[in-house]
Amino acid sequence: MSWRAVLLGILLSMLLAAANAYLGLFAGLTVSASIPAAVVSMAILRWFRTSGVLENNIVQTAASAGEAIAAGAIFTLPALILLDYWVDFEYLWVVFLCGVGGLLGVLMTVPLRHALVDEAKLPFPEGQATAAVLKAGHGELEHASGGYQAREGMRLLLLGALVAAAAKLATGGLKLWQGIAGVGVSAGGAVTYLGANLSPALLAVGYIVGLNVALLVFAGGVITWLVAVPLYAWWVGVEPGGDPAAVAMQLWSTKLRFMGVGAMLVGGLWALWSMRATLTGGLRGMADRAGTAADDLPPSLLLSMTALLTGAMLIYYTGLLPSVWIAAPLTLVMLLAAFLFSAVAAYMAGLVGSSNNPISGVTIATILLTALGLKLLVGPGETGPVAAVLVGAVVCCAAAIGGDNLQDLKAGALLGATPWKQQLAQMIGVVSAVLVLAPVMSLLLHAYGIGVPDAEHPEPLPAPQATLMAAVAGGVFGEDMPWDLIAVGALIAVLVVCVDEWLRRRQSNVRAPVLAVAVGIYLPLKYSVPIAVGGLAAYWAKRRLGGEQGRLGILLAAGLITGEALMGIALAVPIVLSGSNDVLSLLEPALTEAIGAWPAFLLFVALCVWLGRILPQAEAYYRNRP
Repeated sequence: MSWRAVLLGILLSMLLAAANAYLGLFAGLTVSASIPAAVVSMAILRWFRTSGVLENNIVQTAASAGEAIAAGAIFTLPALILLDYWVDFEYLWVVFLCGVGGLLGVLMTVPLRHALVDEAKLPFPEGQATAAVLKAGHGELEHASGGYQAREGMRLLLLGALVAAAAKLATGGLKLWQGIAGVGVSAGGAVTYLGANLSPALLAVGYIVGLNVALLVFAGGVITWLVAVPLYAWWVGVEPGGDPAAVAMQLWSTKLRFMGVGAMLVGGLWALWSMRATLTGGLRGMADRAGTAADDLPPSLLLSMTALLTGAMLIYYTGLLPSVWIAAPLTLVMLLAAFLFSAVAAYMAGLVGSSNNPISGVTIATILLTALGLKLLVGPGETGPVAAVLVGAVVCCAAAIGGDNLQDLKAGALLGATPWKQQLAQMIGVVSAVLVLAPVMSLLLHAYGIGVPDAEHPEPLPAPQATLMAAVAGGVFGEDMPWDLIAVGALIAVLVVCVDEWLRRRQSNVRAPVLAVAVGIYLPLKYSVPIAVGGLAAYWAKRRLGGEQGRLGILLAAGLITGEALMGIALAVPIVLSGSNDVLSLLEPALTEAIGAWPAFLLFVALCVWLGRILPQAEAYYRNRP
């Protein structure tokens, strides 16, 4: 844990937090940053002769916290803007709320390390992959195992970043061509929207999460956009002559996305129920080893920090709510939910990885149940929805970091790292990332808008989780929740859970995690399509590599995500300063529309071929050469 490892971890944590804040607001998904952080770390620290694999592991541990805490922030805090509680992202409060949640996530998963990492037979896929990349970069694997030099991986990551950044500049800045291909469809009183956002980042997200999850996200989109929207439009009747795409989007945004609330609620509660034995086992193990787990941070430090953070939240909630007698049980609910859902996220990271973690599902469950409880305690008013979201924000950050912490500890266990040093590095990464989140989210808010279209921002960043959470918290108190549609979504989720359990009992390699379907239900179809194509590219690559996805494709995909996200943030600066979305435009809107999305489509196809065919061929060649 050298000074250079800590410094590099801090810088990468800030960078990855900014990039994933944009990606999450744009696509509703974030992806694990451990492998890209490990590659960047090895590429930089190789210039120091004394650099070692454990030092690089500390860097990726701190850096990956930036991606995780960004997910917790962007899934919840924009809801405070949508509820008109904030007009901007207030710096000190963002630091405070995300910092408390992130640190609680570390503290509350430390006692679970022995049960989940050492004893449980959980795969922790991204933790194993990160350890393999670090070993390969330091020449600790045989050539036949597929080791690659760090500088080669770094070169590919940078190339992907440049390609995606250039594509984003062309569509979002210079307006040389369109980035979305889509059309509204109307027939027999039914309407819907068919289209695809030809974003390299969305393609890369689908590649990283793999075919199984990508197709489930797409299936959720099909349920909403090819079944629910047309049926609902036909049932309620729509005025003829309107733009079918606009009508379909209006029906989805005001009504049918609430099916996603029901699906997420069932998914979050099912994840908690599935973990009941692990939770009780972790608590028993913590009690049995109290004062003896010398590899972890000491229990006295864990308890004192938890008490300090809980006290700070009690003071905060007391200032928000009418009395301490309401703030105290709310703080207790926050603390209990943070522990339970941090454990859920840690367990799910062990099963499916950090990228597929159900943190948005458990957060929506937390907000809904908290809002119902607050309605009984404080009655109707503006304070209740805000308080529910503020509880959800802390819980979401804790859950995001909880999964990331255990994933990193698994990598450390495979490398022979010291757990308490990794836990400390995770805390450093949390504190570093929260310092940059408010300015980045504020910049994106003023440049693109978030959640709700208006005259100034007709195409805002969707922020699907945050808009749902604002709608849930506000709907409980406003008596306008479409409980019938929530029930439909819950029923769909129950059916998906039954299918997943059937697949599990048959020991199938294919699974059906309900939260992946729920994400597709509340995402616009134009985002689900490129994610599904990315999953198909990953399947194509795996067939060429004998069932393994391959590290070269993962690194290129990580570069595509990072490049597009950072360019999106960079373009926001001139937009905010000028007050115009077309400040960098080189073409008239009519000419851009005439060109259409053909250049974006051709680049999209080329990237599919690059990820699915060219890179796997190159990787297979390097593995098999003498």
